[in-house]
Formats: sequence, structure tokens, C-alpha cells
Amino acid sequence: MRDDEFMRRALEKAAEGVAAGQTPFGACIARGDEVVACRHNCVWAETEITAHAEICAIREACRVLGCVNLAGCTIYTTCEPCPMCFSACHWAHLDRIVYGAAIADAQAAGFRELTIPAEEMKRLGGSPIVLQGGVLQEECARLMREWAGGPGRKTY
Repeated sequence: MRDDEFMRRALEKAAEGVAAGQTPFGACIARGDEVVACRHNCVWAETEITAHAEICAIREACRVLGCVNLAGCTIYTTCEPCPMCFSACHWAHLDRIVYGAAIADAQAAGFRELTIPAEEMKRLGGSPIVLQGGVLQEECARLMREWAGGPGRKTY
């Protein structure tokens, strides 16, 4: 599979989350051509502020693979990761983070983002993780805009 195909899986999961009353974020973890885990944000469903899509996907991938070292895996996330999610990706030894929308897109949708770009976290922290942004950026940002304009939206 190509990067855009895995990102579409993350987008589908994010849309599924929105339909379930969650926020518009999704993440897919793949190893080679295999999807290991794919989750959406569950902050409101679990009343758990750390239940971002990336964290939920990492937890599931660790359970599925029976380890905490996800070397050889890539995470596809619909938005540039926040500092918490970037750190979790680093600690899980993920090889790559591929993301769609930027931090600014999440801010525009009403989220209280810390404006520390993933590239800056990588540089300051000396992380070996490979970053690739802008994959299906417009589709990811469009989902956020549609969610932001919809009824009953709740940010955190």
C-alpha cells in the first residue's frame, strides 16, 4: 500500500469517530503492507483527555503485536501530532510519522493546540523518527472544517 492509502484508512476512521460524537482525528499504524491498528479519537467516549487517535492506535498496536517497541511501523495520522502524541510515537520507536493536516488546521477548528511543530520537536529532542507532512492535507483539513461547522461539536 502507498502512504495515501493508509492515510485514507485514518480518514475513514476519523469520519467514523465524528459519526460517533468524537472529534475529527484518526490514526492508522502499518507494518509493511499490513494495517496493525486503526483508531479514532476517543476523548469524549472515554472521558480521557489523553485518548487522542495516535495514543489509542499505539495502545492497540502494542496489544496486537505483544510488545511496546513498534520499530518497523509507520503511523498515519490525520493531523500533525501534538507534543504528547509525538512523544508517544518516539517512545514507541515508530519509524515514521506521516500526517495530513497541520497544527494550524486544528487551531482553526477550535482546538487549543500547542503550536510546536513536529519538526521542531524532532530537532529539539534529537528523535530519529522520520516525518512526512501534507499527505492528503486538504481532505484531512476539510473533515475538520466540516466537523467544526456541524452541530454538537465539542473541543478540548
